[in-house]
Amino acid sequence: MCRQKTPATRGLEVSYRTYQKRTAALAFTAALAGSAVLMAAPAALADVVDVDYQCKTPIGDKSAVSPIDIKSVKSGAGYKLTMSFQKGVSSSPVELGKGAMNPSAVINVGGADSGTVAVTGPANPAAIPADTPIKITDLSGTYTPKKSGKVTFTAGVLTIKALGTTTTCTPSNNPKPSLTLDVTAAGGGGAPADQAQTGSGSDAGLPQTGPGDSAVALGTLGGTVLLAGAAGTLWLTRRQQPARR
Repeated sequence: MCRQKTPATRGLEVSYRTYQKRTAALAFTAALAGSAVLMAAPAALADVVDVDYQCKTPIGDKSAVSPIDIKSVKSGAGYKLTMSFQKGVSSSPVELGKGAMNPSAVINVGGADSGTVAVTGPANPAAIPADTPIKITDLSGTYTPKKSGKVTFTAGVLTIKALGTTTTCTPSNNPKPSLTLDVTAAGGGGAPADQAQTGSGSDAGLPQTGPGDSAVALGTLGGTVLLAGAAGTLWLTRRQQPARR
């Protein structure tokens, strides 16, 4: 004998279907959010750092503090670095005409990698009055990772050539890095020099992976686990749905 559905029974079934749909939507949203959070590991950290330059000039020693900013842009297998000076350094007793001053510098590489990056820039685009702090144009160069991991970039020695003379400015305050990058060397790179291992074992030829790869792997794993949870939730709710008569 068939039992006729009452309005109250139909209302309960509609409410239960709505509950199922909401549960599925929430579970799927949580899966996507969990995966995105785990995959969104920061790849770069930049900071403006005050650098106290002590300069050796043809007319004696001078000093100046300039905030230094180092930015990076991915370029092929490497990174284009741009070093910016927010204040002038040193000065000249005579006016420097347009194009008379040519700057260059080195950026010290630390952390997982080591070495220096040479950066250069255009000559001064306008005349620099006498006894005025020399504004350095932006300097740029290319860094290609040799090791994988977190690599730091710190302002190094600045060189100014003008009117046949050379001024050398050296950071004296042991500045902290202006930029930190999470990089992966071509072919996976290897461990930092102080952690490098030698030997002919089976692990010797395995490529090293950087934190960026770990973040992607964790994000994929997190998304998979949460999606599996969503599927389990749907299966349970369908199992608990009252049988229709």
